[in-house]
Amino acid sequence: MDNRRLMLLLVFSFSLIMLWDAWQRQSMPKAPVVAAAGENKAAVAPAGQGDASVPIPSAPIGSAAPLPVAGTAALPGGVTAKIRTDLYLAEISSRGGDIVSLELVRHADTEDKSKHFRLFDSGTKHIYQAQSGLIGEGLPNHKSEWKLVGGEHTLKEGQDSLELRLEAVAGDGSKVVKTYVFQRGSYQIGVRHEGARPGAHAYYQITRDGKPAEGQDNSMMMGVVTFTGPAVYTEAEKFQKVEFADIQKGKAKFAQKGDNGWLAMVQHYFVSAWLPAAGTPREYYMRKVGEDLYSAGVILPVAAEGRSSIALYAGPQEQDKLEKIAPGLELVVDYGWLTVIAAPLFWVLAAIYKLVGNWGWAIIGLTMLLKLAFFPLSAASYKSMAKMRVLTPKLLKLKETYGDDKQRLNQEMMALYKKEKVNPLGGCLPVLVQIPVFIALYWVLLGTVEMRNAPWLGWITDLSVKDPYYVLPLIMGATMFIQTKLNPTPPDPIQAKVMLYMPVVFTFMFLWFPAGLVLYWTVNNILSIAQQWQITRVIEAGEGK
Repeated sequence: MDNRRLMLLLVFSFSLIMLWDAWQRQSMPKAPVVAAAGENKAAVAPAGQGDASVPIPSAPIGSAAPLPVAGTAALPGGVTAKIRTDLYLAEISSRGGDIVSLELVRHADTEDKSKHFRLFDSGTKHIYQAQSGLIGEGLPNHKSEWKLVGGEHTLKEGQDSLELRLEAVAGDGSKVVKTYVFQRGSYQIGVRHEGARPGAHAYYQITRDGKPAEGQDNSMMMGVVTFTGPAVYTEAEKFQKVEFADIQKGKAKFAQKGDNGWLAMVQHYFVSAWLPAAGTPREYYMRKVGEDLYSAGVILPVAAEGRSSIALYAGPQEQDKLEKIAPGLELVVDYGWLTVIAAPLFWVLAAIYKLVGNWGWAIIGLTMLLKLAFFPLSAASYKSMAKMRVLTPKLLKLKETYGDDKQRLNQEMMALYKKEKVNPLGGCLPVLVQIPVFIALYWVLLGTVEMRNAPWLGWITDLSVKDPYYVLPLIMGATMFIQTKLNPTPPDPIQAKVMLYMPVVFTFMFLWFPAGLVLYWTVNNILSIAQQWQITRVIEAGEGK
């Protein structure tokens, strides 16, 4: 087995890993549509006693909580308040008092760059809303009609925060107030309820359909689909992702109670998360609430003064900011199964970016650092290839002589390797060591929001999507062809032809790869060519003396 066969094996193995991951995510059997929630995740009110879409604690959290009654029927033509801040364009509806639309003004839409990216949605592309309410007989919930002042509410220059107040009447005639607080420069939205009686509970949930986020075309072409779905974090159980399919089948496993942690809805590049205050008792729940519609939330006890408050993060997965907001929140960035390698790689990449101010040049800088780190291993691999290249004429002669006797041919080849002190597998270990690093870097470039809409130079205006003119893939293919010519020619004619066509196959594959990943591979190829050429030149010159 020589290095050419090893490369074929590695490429084949890498493709199998990616295809297996995609098959597992895409081919999960769908359970029959059911109306009830998953068992033991969050109880629902019995028929005739409450609204099945409103959760209740499965057991008392601090104190007993009465079953909720059905919310007041939503009035026709509900009022909508539009919020404008430096980061958001939000819409809050009087029907439930929920955030039914949320645009991130500093992030362009995936398909139409002239529009803002819409995270929360009422059906334009997704059903995705932040809902909240109170649990208790006669208390308003996300099905109730709330009174609010409609129209536009704008965070003005010099103003640090903007509050929106909603009111509803409880069954006993008392007034309940829900308040949203938007802060300048912050993706955290404060949400609080006031006026609930002692013993009540508040719930905060995110309801979303099971469709993956936009922008998955590139990743699916490579056999990878980034995670979309709810997640829970606690200090005891750490980070737990939950598949929609498991919720549908009533098999979702996650931490359900505690006094710490958070609950999130994760998708490619963006996340929304309910962040209760530390030390507050809480219960997490997830369930199916409709056809391809799921709710994941947290239940909190109302304080003695009738108040409950929480923070909602809704924005990009910017790791340096997420880790400062809540413990473990940076884990929502999906690096797959090589997070232990990918996380440090991104840290180095971000450090280079701070120096050069451009993610494209940062990728080039990281590639050079990785090449330098693996220089000794690469040198060993290229020396082995160079020696094999020198032996190629002798190997071909052996094949001509003993081509009909495979056993004798192998014996003679091993004798030649021993005589010339050449290990045909000398390049294996260096290549194998670098494979996990490459896959980890692949996940970094695929999963980090910082790459989204990040320009490099000229025609490359977004490193997270394919090169619009396919220039980088063609350059990559050319560099790979040059590398092939520097490698020893396999004695097997069929194998030689396969290796000759490899640059063409890879070029075709890379046409749809994110430009950032193609840039990395191209620069790595160029550096490898320089190193391999020099080593081959020195060894061939030494053999010629």
